[in-house]
Amino acid sequence: MAMTMNGEATLPAAKQVVWEKLNDAEVLKACIPGCEQLNKDDDTHFSAVVKVKLGPVKATFKGKVELQDLDPPNGYRIVGEGEGGIAGFAKGGAKVMLEDAEGGQTLLRYEVDAQVGGKLMQLGSRLIDSVSKKLADEFFANFAKAVSEG
Repeated sequence: MAMTMNGEATLPAAKQVVWEKLNDAEVLKACIPGCEQLNKDDDTHFSAVVKVKLGPVKATFKGKVELQDLDPPNGYRIVGEGEGGIAGFAKGGAKVMLEDAEGGQTLLRYEVDAQVGGKLMQLGSRLIDSVSKKLADEFFANFAKAVSEG
């Protein structure tokens, strides 16, 4: 099952600060809901372990992420995939774009395309879309707090 999602968030920090935080494994680990482990393997590769609950399904996903099309400090593309055992799999990508905003803030825009398979598909697109939106909102609330703290 394929899904798309896009959105934006205005962050209370300069574009360079936001860029640095988007590339900091410790900051990202603290901001990603359910993230138990996030390792920066090199400048463009991360490995992660994330626990999520999608309706009645709880799953631990182990995955890898690669940063592509780097354009510091304006954005990049994230491409990744994760395996959740019997729960299924998820793979996809996101384009992240940063723009200067008024008052020294930064506008972050994102476009996500993802595919899920296995048991997760049985949950239906409405539930998956709803949970994905909730997780994205939680990430950006956490990330806004992280960038505002310096």
